[in-house]
This record gives sequence, C-alpha cells and structure tokens, in this order.
Amino acid sequence: MIGARIIPVAGAATPRGVRKCGAQPCRDGAQPCRDGGQSSGHSGARPCAVTTDRIRAAVIGWCVVMLFGTWMPAQAQLFPLLGGQRAGISSLQFLKIGAGARASGMADAFVAVADDATALMHNPAGLMQFQENQVHFSHTTWLVDLQHEFAGAVYRFSRADAVGVSFTALHTADMEVTTETQPFGTGRYFSYGDLALGLTYARALTAQFSFGATVRYVEETIDVLKTRAVLLDLGTFYRTGLGSTRFSVTVTNFGGNVRPEGTATRAGQAPVSSFQEFSPPTLFKIGFAFEPYQDDQHRVTTAVQLNHPNDNSENLALGAEYAWNGIFSVRAGYKFNVDEEGLTVGAGLEAPVGIGRARFDYAYAAFEHLNAVHRISITLGF
Repeated sequence: MIGARIIPVAGAATPRGVRKCGAQPCRDGAQPCRDGGQSSGHSGARPCAVTTDRIRAAVIGWCVVMLFGTWMPAQAQLFPLLGGQRAGISSLQFLKIGAGARASGMADAFVAVADDATALMHNPAGLMQFQENQVHFSHTTWLVDLQHEFAGAVYRFSRADAVGVSFTALHTADMEVTTETQPFGTGRYFSYGDLALGLTYARALTAQFSFGATVRYVEETIDVLKTRAVLLDLGTFYRTGLGSTRFSVTVTNFGGNVRPEGTATRAGQAPVSSFQEFSPPTLFKIGFAFEPYQDDQHRVTTAVQLNHPNDNSENLALGAEYAWNGIFSVRAGYKFNVDEEGLTVGAGLEAPVGIGRARFDYAYAAFEHLNAVHRISITLGF
C-alpha cells in the first residue's frame, strides 16, 4: 500500500527500492544509519526510498512534457491558421528578445524557473525565488549586426519583498541614408536604437505563491522619429507542493497602441508627420518546471513553456539544465513552431568571488537561414 512503512527483517533480503547505507546521504534528505543496517533516516523512520510526493511530481512533470511535446508537432499545420495571419501587427519588436545566457540556453523556457536576476525580464514573480541580492549583465550579438544589452539588479529588503531595476538596449552602428537617385548614399547618416527602463516589485504572499509586476518605459528611435510607451508585465509563481514542481503564468508588454512621433522627409515629397499606430508585442506565457533528479551533487531541471503572442501563432519551448556541485552546468532547449529558431545550447561556471558568488554563462542559438546568435552573461550574488 502506498505510504506504508517497510520494516526490515533480520536476515531478509533488502526490499526493492531500499539501498544499503553508504557514504552518500539519502536522496530524500534522510541521513545514513550508523549501525551498518539499512538506511532509514532517523531511528524508526521510513527507509531511504524515493518519496511518494517525488514519484507523483515526476509522473506529473513528464506527462506534461510529453503531452506538449507530442501535441505540438501534430498541430504545426493548425497553428498558422489560428495565429500566423497576425504576423506584423505589433511594434517595438526588440522586447521579444530574451535576457540572460542561462535562459537562452534553455530555449527561453524560463518563466517557471526564473530563479535569478533575469526574472526581471522573464517573470517578475521570480524575484522571490532566490534569497541573495543580485546584479546581472548580458551581451548578445543579435542578427544583422545588431547588439543587444541587458542589465538588472535585484534587492531583497525583506523575506517577503524584493525590488529590481532593469535596462535593455538594442543598437547598431549609424547607417548612411540612400535614395532612389543616390543609391550609394547621400553622405548623411542616421541612427537606430531601442531602450527600455523597468522598475519591478515582487512579493511572496505564502510560502508557495508569489506575484510580481514591472512598469517599463520604452523608447524606439529611427532617425528623427521616436516611439514611446509605458508598458506593464505581470507574473505569478506557484509551487504545487508535489516535489519541486512549479507553475507560472505571465503577461508581458501589456499596454496601449503606440505610433511614431516626429516629421520624416521623403526625397521629392512632402514631409510626413502622421503615422499608423500599432500595438506592443504583448505575450501570454504559461510554464511548468520540476527537477526529476536532485541530490547533493547533481541537479536536473526540466521546463516546458507555451507562448501565445498577439502578433503570431502559438509556440512551444522545451528546456533542460544539468548542474554539478553548483559549479558547472550545461543546458539545451528547443523552440517549436517559431520561424527560423530551433535548437539552443549553453553552459555555465559558478565560483565564489569576494563576499558573494559569480556565475558566467554562454548560450548558442541556431537559426535556419540567418547567422547563429551568441550570448554571454555574468551574474553576481551577494
């Protein structure tokens, strides 16, 4: 019967699922016995076996992963009919670019992981999933010579509250203006750049549930035209109580329609100062994550995330991370039903530095026809 105790009998064979005592502690937290017998945690406790909650959590987690993983390819032809026609209806596209090489290595399936400072971008409720203050910097060599930067800082001012600030930028070198009559350049240059400044607050309402919100000022500059907006991110994070399973829901880049401001001069035509408005790239995300295996030295984290953008069809991301001794980690992920994107891989190193710890991460994201994207980041905790 599930949950019943297994009572060792002298001279009997070791029951299946109960290991003999050794140097390593039990995986469920019990300590090895000292009398040379079978491991049972403390005197009179149950044997060192995988707990019922952990079994249930693993079964539920793998069912979710397999359900999404098998259902998504089967629906690959259906999704474009449901959302592909929305492509190109939103502006401020740089807000779709993720932050942090760790999340990128897991195909950005991170809303239900979100346990470092990059939660400022992925899920504001994640600020309650780590105890230390953190500072994060990342740099990405994006497509067509674009450079993407992200910086964030998180401060825990109580056990139940945290605040954070973030900065995002997408930029490139100045480009020369060309016209129909001067296709090789007019001698005048223009600049392009995006930036976003965010302020985040998160609170743990219970030991299992937390929420967070980010208010973000966004500005896009194309030569003399500027597009400005104030957008909102909302996130939740819920630990189910079954092993390490957790569930998250977020809405990012929520706000009113935006339009460029300024006056553009076209060669041989009248100036234009009135432009069409577009919505921001609002994104609804649902994520699930858990550790199918974890002990004192090894940890395996798996995550699945369903994304519903307002300007394209739904897509799915699967990600996994293996960490050894809290020092070295490797990651991999895959994005389904996303144009050009697919496989991602990454790795990280963590070590003590001064009064805290530093983690260096790298990620590689493959694109079908465009150049691959490389991302590096560093996270400092203290």
